[in-house]
Amino acid sequence: KFAKKEIVFSEGSTIKNYFQIRKGIVKICNSFDDGKEYVHGFPFEGHCFGESYLYTEKPYGITAVAIAHCSILVLSKEAYLKMVRDNPEILLAVNEYTAERLHFRYFMSSFSVITDPVLKIRMLMDYIKGYFKYDEPYSFQVPFTRSNLAGLTGMRIETVIRAIKKMQAQKILKIENGKIYYQIAFL
Repeated sequence: KFAKKEIVFSEGSTIKNYFQIRKGIVKICNSFDDGKEYVHGFPFEGHCFGESYLYTEKPYGITAVAIAHCSILVLSKEAYLKMVRDNPEILLAVNEYTAERLHFRYFMSSFSVITDPVLKIRMLMDYIKGYFKYDEPYSFQVPFTRSNLAGLTGMRIETVIRAIKKMQAQKILKIENGKIYYQIAFL
């Protein structure tokens, strides 16, 4: 069990375990001395994180922090490696998940050349909506806060708030009780 804001592991620490979220959300990030943060993602229920480090002797290059109360399955590195040696289908499933996440990281890295905040948010929401297989207008409740969206897109939260208001005026999304519902696929 991990409390909100509790660190699961820190950048630079030794790899000891496999982690899979049973309940809750974790933020994967890098934090810098000037207070800035680079967010790599927000794995949630059913997702694993940090697993690629189990195949190297290097320390973690990321920090994992619970952003809500979490229940996380923790398996020692030795037990995990034995499990995947004995059950190669598990390794295949983990590799497929890791490949999907790597694809998402490649997609997100393309945002560094996009200057339009609305376009960045639309592209991210299209990707996420497609991942969850929603296709009805306004049926998709965006699972991220405005702060999460800022972290994922590399924008300031004020920029995200202005862009969301603009998108609402354009009927690209709607807001009900503070929740964002995305309307259409853009790409």
